[in-house]
Amino acid sequence: MNSLCKVLVLLLLFFTISCQQRTPESQGEENYTFGTAQILADESLFTIIDDEHQIFSNQYKRAQIKMVYKPLKEVLDLFVNDSIAIAVLPRELKANEAKYFEEKKIKVRATKFATDGIAIITGKSNIDSLITLEEIKAILSGKSNKNTDLVFDNPKSSTVEYLMELAKINKLPDHHVYALKSSKEVIQYIKNNPNAIGVLSVSWIKRPTPDLVSGLEKIKFMAVKNSKGEYQLPTQSNLKTGSYPLVRDLYLIDCQGKAGLGTGFAAFLASDIGQRIILKAGLAPDSLPSRQINVYN
Repeated sequence: MNSLCKVLVLLLLFFTISCQQRTPESQGEENYTFGTAQILADESLFTIIDDEHQIFSNQYKRAQIKMVYKPLKEVLDLFVNDSIAIAVLPRELKANEAKYFEEKKIKVRATKFATDGIAIITGKSNIDSLITLEEIKAILSGKSNKNTDLVFDNPKSSTVEYLMELAKINKLPDHHVYALKSSKEVIQYIKNNPNAIGVLSVSWIKRPTPDLVSGLEKIKFMAVKNSKGEYQLPTQSNLKTGSYPLVRDLYLIDCQGKAGLGTGFAAFLASDIGQRIILKAGLAPDSLPSRQINVYN
């Protein structure tokens, strides 16, 4: 009997330890701050989302998020085909894009966390530092009298979509308008061709990757004329108030259909810490982070 009791005790102990070791992570489950997930993100937003991702990962060690950066059209192709159910986009889903999830009875959760700007950049040696929306539309429509090259980050990018919709065109002209492969290439192109005009997210200039810092010494923002006839730069305050005319809101779109890391990352982006990261990067946070005031006697 004693031997049998010992065996039973050992078996009980084994099953107790096994149950304790079966954490949600080991069972492939996820919650707000643990588990594994993939999140898509528009490549034009890399610098700011990479900062948010790194700090989130440092705070929540059990959260294994793999960020997948691609141009907007490729992001949407993966997103609406159910490959990855979480995405960071510079706009909300359009009706035809959201329809896929609605038909599957999955609620589309959109969390706005910042306002970005479409930056118009040129070389510092260029005598032109002002531009109007009409001039941008003329270049995009192939009707400009200027022989100025305009370069985008990628033919499938969100910046191309944004300005094509602004100019009400279905395709880019064959002359003087080029789509490269990345935001980094736009910066490099303008550095080597200072009279050209580049189009990319403000975040790439205000929060550049280390390899781009020295090149930015030769680049400047162009002020864009708004509806009031004022030429405005994409400063933080102008992005927030809309005084700068080329603004876009940033969202985390979560179509997991359950509470998971998408919900947790969205909450982090909207939190005080997440909003401070936006503020530090030069974009406009959706909500102004609180200020801590220490009073000493």
